[in-house]
Amino acid sequence: MTTPALRRFLAPALLALAACSTAAQAATYTMFKDPNCGCCDHWADHVREGMEAEVAVTQSADMAAVKDEHAVPAQLRSCHTMIVDGYVIEGHVPAADIERLLAERPEGVRGLAVPGMPIGSPGMEMGDRTQPYQVIAFGDAGISVFSSYE
Repeated sequence: MTTPALRRFLAPALLALAACSTAAQAATYTMFKDPNCGCCDHWADHVREGMEAEVAVTQSADMAAVKDEHAVPAQLRSCHTMIVDGYVIEGHVPAADIERLLAERPEGVRGLAVPGMPIGSPGMEMGDRTQPYQVIAFGDAGISVFSSYE
């Protein structure tokens, strides 16, 4: 049996925990990709599995226009662009970094990018082969390293 004070503490704590665990699932994930790109589909599967998210796919023959519309810096561009909860996710960003972005919501960050198509990044798996790469945060706060992978 719980005391009234313990119940007053537990109820809000449980509600906050429930809200955090469903925040990533509640967001709308829209990925823009060239109709001929297969790695984009593999990356979308990574996000679906890693975040238990529904990813809507929009085909675009003019990905440069999509990237321009969402202000993806030229030096950070990759093959696909996803919009989630107001953030831009460019390229093969790991699901864990997207979750961290959505949880932390750092000030001045408009999005995350993995420039190019590094081997071993989500969607670019090629057996045991890997290349080191960085996830870059970009926005009003400038450009900075969000995470690194070896």
